[in-house]
Amino acid sequence: MGVKPLGDRVLVEALEAEEVTKGGIVLPQNAQEKPQQAKVVAVGKGKISDGKVIAPEVKKGDIVLYGKYSGTEFKLDGKDLLMLREDDILGIIS
Repeated sequence: MGVKPLGDRVLVEALEAEEVTKGGIVLPQNAQEKPQQAKVVAVGKGKISDGKVIAPEVKKGDIVLYGKYSGTEFKLDGKDLLMLREDDILGIIS
């Protein structure tokens, strides 16, 4: 991967939106909701507070839930990636 997050930033790869509802209805691309779950690809060193580095709570490989309009989207090596601040992550899905 050619991008290393700095500070408290987290690089994630959005998980695909569901194409079929639980009832079996196939949704066209424009009717699908923007995904809010992603897999953590890389993590920065952490946030600096009072001169000390606070390590991030998430780690590579975690599946996380993030705010719908959070972060900066970009493409790298054909993958849709998203750079978030750790504060934009709402939780880790277990």
